[in-house]
Amino acid sequence: MQQKDNQGLAPPRATDPGWAHGTMVNGGRQKIKCKYCHKIFLGGGISRLKQHLAGERGNVAPCEEVPEDVKVQIQQHLGFKVLEKLKKQKGLRSKKNSFVPCFEGMEGENGDDAERIQKPTSVQCTIRRRGKEIIEGTSNRMKRRRKQNFPAATVVARPLRQSFASQESIYEADVAVARFMYDAGLQFTAANSYFFQQMADAIAAVGPGYRMPSYHALRNKLLNRVVQDAGAYCDELKKTWEVTGCSVLVDRWTERAARTVINFFVYCPKGIMFLKSVDASGITKSAEALLNLFDSVVQEVGAKNIVNFVTDTSPNYRAAGKLLMDKYKTFFCSTCGVQCIDAMLEDISRIDEVSEVLAKAKRITQFVYNNGKVLNLMRKKTGGRDILQLAVTRLASIFLTLENIVSLKDHLHQMFTGAAWMQSSFCKQRAGLQVAEIVVDPFFWSFCEQTLRVSKPLVSILQLMDCEQRPYVGYIYDAMEKAKKSIIAAFDNKEPDFMPYLNVIDQWQEDFHSPLHAAAYFLNPSVFYSPSFSSNKVIQKGLLDCIEILEPNVSAQVTITSQINFYEEAVGDFGRPVALRGRESLAPATWWSLYAADYPELQRLAVRILSQTCSITRCGRNWTMFERIHSKKRNRLEHQRLNDLIFLHNNLHLQQRKTEAVKARSTRGTLDPICLEAVDANIGDWVEDVGSMESEDLSWMDVTIPSERTFVSHEVQNMDDSVDSSDDRNSDVTKGTGRSDGL
Repeated sequence: MQQKDNQGLAPPRATDPGWAHGTMVNGGRQKIKCKYCHKIFLGGGISRLKQHLAGERGNVAPCEEVPEDVKVQIQQHLGFKVLEKLKKQKGLRSKKNSFVPCFEGMEGENGDDAERIQKPTSVQCTIRRRGKEIIEGTSNRMKRRRKQNFPAATVVARPLRQSFASQESIYEADVAVARFMYDAGLQFTAANSYFFQQMADAIAAVGPGYRMPSYHALRNKLLNRVVQDAGAYCDELKKTWEVTGCSVLVDRWTERAARTVINFFVYCPKGIMFLKSVDASGITKSAEALLNLFDSVVQEVGAKNIVNFVTDTSPNYRAAGKLLMDKYKTFFCSTCGVQCIDAMLEDISRIDEVSEVLAKAKRITQFVYNNGKVLNLMRKKTGGRDILQLAVTRLASIFLTLENIVSLKDHLHQMFTGAAWMQSSFCKQRAGLQVAEIVVDPFFWSFCEQTLRVSKPLVSILQLMDCEQRPYVGYIYDAMEKAKKSIIAAFDNKEPDFMPYLNVIDQWQEDFHSPLHAAAYFLNPSVFYSPSFSSNKVIQKGLLDCIEILEPNVSAQVTITSQINFYEEAVGDFGRPVALRGRESLAPATWWSLYAADYPELQRLAVRILSQTCSITRCGRNWTMFERIHSKKRNRLEHQRLNDLIFLHNNLHLQQRKTEAVKARSTRGTLDPICLEAVDANIGDWVEDVGSMESEDLSWMDVTIPSERTFVSHEVQNMDDSVDSSDDRNSDVTKGTGRSDGL
């Protein structure tokens, strides 16, 4: 009987909250039973029970039956207990609710950091449980991290469900973030930054009371720290140039005031780095002046490292590139592939039949995207999909939009012939009648399909060039040949039908083609060993040109030509079973680095050729920043800071594109076609208000939010599926506002 009584008692004068959730067994403090799962602990006392209730792994298994509110209470209690112990050990005298500082000894300007250091931080930032390691200032582990590729340390915050936050407090946090962005004038696309969530996680890890860095800290020591990280990242890229070679990319920007800025980037398979920005307004009309500028870049990068120098399609840039290649004779100069393909699409869009189809498709998008009720109905019928699709270039966006329209043909037809449309006032308006007439016209759809037979192969090449998973120079020659064959077959080999399009393609392909493309085609094992491969004079000459230009040593040239036969016959390591399997799965340069060790001269040449790009990389354009750095009225010290900002802005953007997290996020399609970013993508005329529609009662708040699937999948839900409202935090599909879609 005494044992039974003792089992239900807490120790005399016990004040620890843990005793409310456990009972002593046999009257001993070291033997405690959990009230919820009835597990008995034979050692560790009340501390072990609290770790069990809080869900801390390591010393004890988490309790599966503890109520959530009890779990939160114990977690908070444990955090405060550890911090109080640390305060006593450090001899800190602070207020009752203050925490241990996360970063000590960091002195900022005007005592800014000395003031910030007294603010609260979280348990995650200051301790490891049970006194194993306390992080004070910068640990050795953090120092080692700084030497690695930036961004530096990534703070992993607790999942939202463990942060003890209510839905109301989460919403208020969202409002606070939104208010800051609206006040600062940031674009909505800033929310897509890889570093946006990183920033939130780091702040959450510090805890309540964290003070944001000051104006002076941001423009001085913090800027310097992140620039150093970016510089270390660029240094890591430079180390690979000797093996893989690199491509210099010349990106020309021209604003409406006729100012021209040239940004120089350097590409290698490990990543792309921003080199510098130059105001070229006074030299763009002179090939000789551009040659001097390009020559300075070659000197900075190192001629021995360069394999390809990619310029703009403008005549003066091409002429300067040719002069540069003639001067050095150790690398190739070529024009940007994306710009050439885009120019093909632009010339095709001017052909009468195509121009008429695009004009009608444009009328559809203008009408739909300027009418809230019509837009809601369209998104309801298509399961949240949009008509408009943004892509790497304006013309690619236009033809992908046309492709979307064709894929939604049945849904658009039902929309403009359904009861809701017939009962609305829009079907009586002139603009509505015109669009409905287009949608039900069979000749319109027939011409759409004919246009897509030409555009789809070319748009596919653009998408290939926009892919950063592997260098694509080994695929571009094959892709162009297949595109032309596809167009010929689409017109049943009828020359009068396909020749207008092939003439356009051939004209621009002549400017775009480089011996580098032909040699890469020959050296790409996935293409060379396929049954469809066929060599010709262009490929053979291209390979010989590459051998002579990229390998200046005459004896090495002879060795390479003799080694090619082993590759053609797939002998030695080239014929290993693992090499056969790797032809398709491995990047071509990786394949050569693995299986051509017996032929080092040929291996080096192949790796350098197959590691290049043939298109210019584009970063987000910030004209305000470039206007400041290229202004004639400037302070020398501030100009240095602006140079660092541009260097940092571009390299952060380029570096984050290499991360898998951003690749996954970018495929979600995070732009609404009617947002300002669509106008910035130079396709704003496809959503502009033509002024021919009557006003309506709906505002932008009443418009259904597009599905994120719009940009990644062509699957369409049942047209009767309604679009529910939900937070896009926990859903793959951003839903609508829940308002009626009736017209």
